[in-house]
Amino acid sequence: MGPGFLGVAYDWVKAAHLIFVIFWMAGLFMLPRYLVYHQEGLGDAAEEARWIEREDKLCRIILTPALVMVWVLGLLLAVNLGLLAGAPGLGWLHAKLLLVFLLSGYHGWAVGYAKKLAAGKPTLANRRLRMMNEVPALAVTLIVILVIVKPF
Repeated sequence: MGPGFLGVAYDWVKAAHLIFVIFWMAGLFMLPRYLVYHQEGLGDAAEEARWIEREDKLCRIILTPALVMVWVLGLLLAVNLGLLAGAPGLGWLHAKLLLVFLLSGYHGWAVGYAKKLAAGKPTLANRRLRMMNEVPALAVTLIVILVIVKPF
């Protein structure tokens, strides 16, 4: 891809984007697992308090800052590639952005579910909650294929 308005900074922005994607995905792999353990520990006040603190720190220190940086840097890269100019051949990018948008919604759901658990109000069966752990892996698999293969 050409340097666009980012010029020589393009590779640095792309590297930073990928670094924050890794941080975000690490957090998205951890938080749902934390939620499973938190839900299984409901009824033990000391254990509940530990999970609430862990989930809060994970969200505050890793997940939310990484999400913000992924979006800021990713949108810079997308605009640099010509997304707003209607450049041809960016169907893969549109699909990627849709998946990242949906993954961001999943992030919001997971943070919201952590708050429900903190209030002692689980709404999912343990099995369903465990199944929700797989969403980030499926999404990132599709995103990587779109970015590397660029099928359309």
